[in-house]
Amino acid sequence: MKFLHNILLMVLLFPLLQGCPGLSPKPTAFGELTPLPTTASFETSPLKKTKAFAAADVIRQFSKSNNRIYLLGPGDVLSLKVWRRPELDDETMVVSPDGTIAIARIGLISVNKKSLREVTEEVATKLARLYESPEVHIAVNEYNNNKAFVLGRVVKPGVVRFPGNGTLLEALALAGGLPYQGKETFLTRCAIIRGNDLVIWIDLKDLLQNGNMALNCAIQNNDVIFIPAAEEAMVYVMGEVAKPGAIQIRPGINLIDAIMRAGGFTNHANLDKVYLIRRNQQQDGTVRQINLARMIENAQFAENFVLQDEDIVYLSPKGMHKFRYLMEEIMPAFQILYFSNSALTDYQVLGTSE
Repeated sequence: MKFLHNILLMVLLFPLLQGCPGLSPKPTAFGELTPLPTTASFETSPLKKTKAFAAADVIRQFSKSNNRIYLLGPGDVLSLKVWRRPELDDETMVVSPDGTIAIARIGLISVNKKSLREVTEEVATKLARLYESPEVHIAVNEYNNNKAFVLGRVVKPGVVRFPGNGTLLEALALAGGLPYQGKETFLTRCAIIRGNDLVIWIDLKDLLQNGNMALNCAIQNNDVIFIPAAEEAMVYVMGEVAKPGAIQIRPGINLIDAIMRAGGFTNHANLDKVYLIRRNQQQDGTVRQINLARMIENAQFAENFVLQDEDIVYLSPKGMHKFRYLMEEIMPAFQILYFSNSALTDYQVLGTSE
């Protein structure tokens, strides 16, 4: 509802804004550098996401909190052998939901959250009361307590179990991997939730696409791995287009593609002055003025830039001397314009007068 309210407000305010003097995007020094190649990349430093990812050293510490010694628990299947005491042997001792097993001549003992060595020593100590120097051997036939819950955008969400100590990549593989959506999506992050007070966000794109194994976090028993719904990249096409607003984009989409997905430009658009606004990590922006008319007429596509997440494309109306488009007031929910005073200043558009 808030999005619809913002769009309605934008539509109502736009006629008033056309005739108002105010802020105008000023082409930055970027345009004075070496002419751009035909690949039209228009690079600035990547936009820092509001959701911070855990650095490699943080993930390393998080992984160390995982107990590398396997602790027994409900569902595990154990086997017991006592040398020269076949009456005590048991090939399938299933750890009950309360964490106990039953052993002949001893009865119930608790093995929950104990290591195999601890259980073996306890059984040997209790049998020593009945037998002289019993040699006890206990093994794990099935590991069913080393588990994690993988939720969200995976093929088979649910419980996954590891035969030993697991990792994030193993958990994703056991959950069937990430689903094919029929189009390129931006599955960029996942959360690992441990206990009641530990949560870290993993840069899933860096891990899967770039092979950064420093992000392959160790998984502890009962961890929750959550992959949120696919994050489509968003750009905002505003001004003199048929359907102004936010649109989802796929990797590699360019300026003209985005304008056409917004319904194309209207008859009132000033194609000589199209503005592409891009943020960087320091929250001040780069503004590029583009002559779309020349691009179309002369097939010169050097400025048909590849768009990035949260870019703003603005098609100015004919006859507008200055660009007054207060995005912070019109669409505050998106919080996408936080340019410094040096980036947004009054600018007299060439070829016009006050």
